[in-house]
Amino acid sequence: MGKWFVLLLIIVPALEIGLLVLSGNAIGVWPTILLIILTGILGAWLAKKEGLNTIRTAQLQMQNGEVPGKLVLDGICILVGGAVLLTPGFITDAVGFFLLIPYTRAIIKALLERIFAKLIQNGSIIYFQKK
Repeated sequence: MGKWFVLLLIIVPALEIGLLVLSGNAIGVWPTILLIILTGILGAWLAKKEGLNTIRTAQLQMQNGEVPGKLVLDGICILVGGAVLLTPGFITDAVGFFLLIPYTRAIIKALLERIFAKLIQNGSIIYFQKK
């Protein structure tokens, strides 16, 4: 897992730089910079909106005596999505918006649920449930 992370830390920035250079050549430097700033602002607004909605839903569930388990994955996706949107670049922006939009976030949540279930089944993660 660590090897993939290191590889991503090398490849993604290189691809981002290449896309930014291509964009700068295609539409100009200032439009490219403006586009990066606009996606950052839009991403920050969307992360705040989705984060507050998730917190409100979790509070309502807890008031009703429910455990907001699935909302934890929403929170993780929103946090990561907001963080990568603050990183300049078009690839990270696409990933960030994918994690922030509820419909596409559901795809990632389903994938994460399967990964966590497999890790729990393998014994890599120990899960305690209070009864």
